[in-house]
Amino acid sequence: MSNNIIFIIYSIVALGGSLFSFKMGRIWLCAYIAACVVLMNIFVLKQMTLFGMAVTGGNVLYSSIFLSSDLLTEHYGKKVALQAVRIGFFISVFFVIASQFILLFHPNEFDFIQDSFLEIFSLTPRIVAASMLSYLLSQHLDVYLFEKIKDLSKGRYLWLRNNLSTFLSQAVDSVFFTLAAFYGVFANNVIWQIILFTYLVKLIVALLDTPFIYLSKLEIMKPLDKN
Repeated sequence: MSNNIIFIIYSIVALGGSLFSFKMGRIWLCAYIAACVVLMNIFVLKQMTLFGMAVTGGNVLYSSIFLSSDLLTEHYGKKVALQAVRIGFFISVFFVIASQFILLFHPNEFDFIQDSFLEIFSLTPRIVAASMLSYLLSQHLDVYLFEKIKDLSKGRYLWLRNNLSTFLSQAVDSVFFTLAAFYGVFANNVIWQIILFTYLVKLIVALLDTPFIYLSKLEIMKPLDKN
């Protein structure tokens, strides 16, 4: 099975996870966001080629967070969505701290995982800081834009606020993170190539998520905590 097909299936599964969590209630969706934040920080280490572009493995889960925050904003309001974003940030910080403590323990003669842990959890402070700040910035922007477009359109055009808020906030995310993490490390043409490729992959997932937010409007998908 090709990477492209796996990517599409994976995107549908991840977006489906957002929708299922929404159905179960806002606490589930907040937990789903926190889980995606942790997993994407691990999966970002995976390098792959999609549609002829070199990308990392964290993009799909990161994009599903945008659907999740849009679902919260649409159905529960801006305050709840921002709370979920901040919970995700706290979990991300705690994950980084906890992973550094586990590396400090001296392994005994039965251990077989220390070298792998060192590969996965050893930090590059600049990249970690860029990732966390980019997450906070882009998610707050997404929630703000979604709410603003909803107000300006008087609650109409769900597809517009869902897509436009995500497109703009992910553009900011791609530019901010790449420049903050890699400016001065790679040549400028490589930097902009990373930005473009990352953004295009995120756009594909953002387009795929539109049917999912419309499904959330169906009576059968009414969250259990609102029944």
